Formats: sequence, structure tokens, C-alpha cells
Amino acid sequence: MQNVEKSMSKVPTITVGFWAIKILATTLGETGGDTLSMTMNWGYLAATGVFAALLLGLVAIQISARSFRPSLYWATIIASTTAGTTLADFATRSLGIGYTGGSLILLGLVLGSLASWRLALGTINADDIRDSRAEMFYWLTITFSQTLGTALGDWLADTGGFGYIGAAGIFAAGLLFLILLYYRTNVSRIILFWAAFILTRPLGAAVGDFLDKPIDKGGLDFSRPLASAVLALFIVVLIILLPQRAGTHSDPGAPVLK
Repeated sequence: MQNVEKSMSKVPTITVGFWAIKILATTLGETGGDTLSMTMNWGYLAATGVFAALLLGLVAIQISARSFRPSLYWATIIASTTAGTTLADFATRSLGIGYTGGSLILLGLVLGSLASWRLALGTINADDIRDSRAEMFYWLTITFSQTLGTALGDWLADTGGFGYIGAAGIFAAGLLFLILLYYRTNVSRIILFWAAFILTRPLGAAVGDFLDKPIDKGGLDFSRPLASAVLALFIVVLIILLPQRAGTHSDPGAPVLK
């Protein structure tokens, strides 16, 4: 029982504060990834290598940690979203897969990760992280979802022709629909969690692109490093001010997917 409590305590309780920080983190992932790959001219592949190495190091520390540490958890989330940004850009642009093809491939990877997780451990409950295997599936799924979110954001804004604000509005509407399902239906809370987790990423991607892309391309042309610094500051403030509690089992009476 002691080992179960130890590993479960390393993920946060899902609250409104969690989603606020998550959206800011995904927006930072877009501006931060673009800062290294575009502003600093490292290119998508080199930037992906840097962020992937950082992500792997943080995941290793996260898995070996004895308890939930908010700063470590959110640093790992940010690393996953910046790595996802540059990896998606490399796949869709440098490899020529395109936003549609990239989104479909990445969606398959997310669903494959979730299916493998459920087959291996019997649940995909993000609150029910019992051991290092569950944590590895957790972070793998998160990284794939962050990468998918970048491709989806670009696909809707560019290929779909909705622009950054239009795309952000559509993804925000999708999140509102999930909130309605949460309060008005018995849809599995686990399914709703992962759907919301995926949708917050393209929302952040669209907002991040709107902040830093040139005006003639529909953006505000803000400095990417400055925007990234401001977003990081907001995240730090929210982590300090908002309750950061370790996650627990889902309510036994709530619908679950096992």
C-alpha cells in the first residue's frame, strides 16, 4: 500500500486551477518551441532534440520522485509541450507530411498509447497511477497528445482557413461542450479528461501562434522570447497561489473506464 500511495501522490488533483495552468503551459510550449526553432534559428530537428532530452531527463526525475512536487510536474508538462511543438512542426513541415496527415498519424499514436496502457494495466485513469509503468504510459500519452495538439491547431488555423483566433474559438467551444457533458451526463470522467487534455493543446497552440506570428499572417508579432517569459511568469505565480494537491482515486460513484 505504501508504494501505491507514493506513486499516486505524484500527480495533481484535477481542478479548475489545473486546467488554467495547463492552458498557459501549452501556450508557452508553442511560443517557447518557436523561439528555439525559428527565432534562434536552430531548426525543428535540433530544437526537438534539445527539448526531447530535457523531457526525458525530467520524466526520469518525476518517476523516481518520492512524492508529488508541483514545480517538477509542471516543468515536465512544459517540456512535453515544447517538444511536442517542434516535433509536430518537423513532421508536418520538414518531412512534408502536412497538417492533415500529421494530425491523423499523431491521433493514431495517442489512441495506440491509451489502448496499450489499458491492455497492460487495465485502466487509463490519470488519477490512478500506481507504479512506474503507469507513469511511463502517462507521460508517453501526454507527449503524444501535446504533439497532436500542435498539428491540430495548425491544421484548423491554416488548412481549415479559420485563422488563429477562429481556431482558438473552435477549440474553446469544444472545451465548453466537454464541461457541459461533465455536468449534465454520465459520460466517463476518464474519457472527458483525456478529451479535454488533448483539446487544451491546440487551443494553446492557436493562442501562441496568434501572439507571435507576423501581422500579415494574422498574428500580433509579439517577441517570442518575451511572450514566453511572460507566460512562464504567470505559470509560476499560479503554481504558488493556487492549491497544488496530490491526486487521489476517482470518486467510486463516478463513471470510470476500466
